[in-house]
Amino acid sequence: MISTEHALAVYIDFENLALGFKGKKIKFQIQKVLARLVEKGKVIVKRAYADWARFPEYKAELHEAGIELIEIPRRTKTGKNSADIRLCVDALDLCYAKEHIDTFVIISGDSDFSPLVSKLKENGKRVIGLGMRESTSDLLVASCDEFIFYEDLESTLGAPPKLDKDIPEAKREAFELLIESIMALMRENKEVLWASMIKDTMKRKSPSFTESAYGYRTFSDLLKDAERRGIVQLNTDPRSGTYVVVGFGKNSG
Repeated sequence: MISTEHALAVYIDFENLALGFKGKKIKFQIQKVLARLVEKGKVIVKRAYADWARFPEYKAELHEAGIELIEIPRRTKTGKNSADIRLCVDALDLCYAKEHIDTFVIISGDSDFSPLVSKLKENGKRVIGLGMRESTSDLLVASCDEFIFYEDLESTLGAPPKLDKDIPEAKREAFELLIESIMALMRENKEVLWASMIKDTMKRKSPSFTESAYGYRTFSDLLKDAERRGIVQLNTDPRSGTYVVVGFGKNSG
């Protein structure tokens, strides 16, 4: 029942990312990326590398998301910059210095990061890649333990339960977060959805979440109310006596 929460370090090769979005109708949204990553664990480090004078329209959004912006001025003679090597050095430095960080996320489509991925895995780290489908190297995809395409970030596993109209607005927010968190755990292929695991995911997605704010004495009370309203189906673990969510309820699509 006890599951260790993964600690993530996120490194963004923003120049490569911007190249992938060039000419596209969709715009890069860091919150959409972070919303998926918090499903995988606690994000400890968030850094983005670029010559930020070239991307002023993204700076405010990234700053508000708590991303540390690493300034890498473009070299005038070669027309290239040293963002790649700086990102690699910082990632390896953290790999050796912080043993508790077990997952590294490389946001880029550049095959030049494949040796970095291999070195991180050699040191026992899990590596997740993220990039645009058309601008991502197959070599980088194959090197990572998992690769997420930006275009697939909002993919869902079937239709989520529909909330009844008679659910008070004050409680609706909690149930929406509950559904979102359960679907996130299903997407991560968690076989048993313990109540504690679901609550941890809800708090990562919304750090201010507390069941008492919605009128519940305990998290179990929230789950029991969700079952009564046909949102989830519950079982009780015979050994621990704690609740396990075994699926969505009668209102699921």
